[in-house]
Amino acid sequence: MKKIINTTKAPAPIGPYNQAVLVGNTLYTSGQIALHPETMELVLEDIKTETKQVMENMKAVLEAADMTFENVIKSSIFISDMNNFKQINEVYGKYFDEATAPARETVEVANLPKFVNVEISMIAIK
Repeated sequence: MKKIINTTKAPAPIGPYNQAVLVGNTLYTSGQIALHPETMELVLEDIKTETKQVMENMKAVLEAADMTFENVIKSSIFISDMNNFKQINEVYGKYFDEATAPARETVEVANLPKFVNVEISMIAIK
C-alpha cells in the first residue's frame, strides 16, 4: 500500500503529483524547487539561497514522513548550469554527514520547471 505524504511546510504541488509517496519503509519524493511554501513565490536571489530553499522544502517533506536527511539513501540533483555545481554542492553538503551521505547523481539539464536553476529529489528509508 502506498501512503501519500503532503505538508503545508513545503510548496503545494503545481501539477498532477504529490510531494512524496511512502511505500512500506521507502519514501519517494517529488523534485523540489525553490518555491517558498507560504507565498509560492520563487526564491532566486542567488544559487546558494535557491539551493537552501530547495533543501528546506525537502526537509519539510522528509519530516512529514517522520524522517530526516539521515534516512536519505539516494539524491538526484538536476541543474541548469554545471558551473553552479560547486555552490550547490556547498549548500547541499551542509544537510548531510559526509561519512553517511547518500548516493547521488548530478545532471545538467536544458530547462527545469519555472526555469529555476536547481531541482532535487530523494529516496529515503525508515
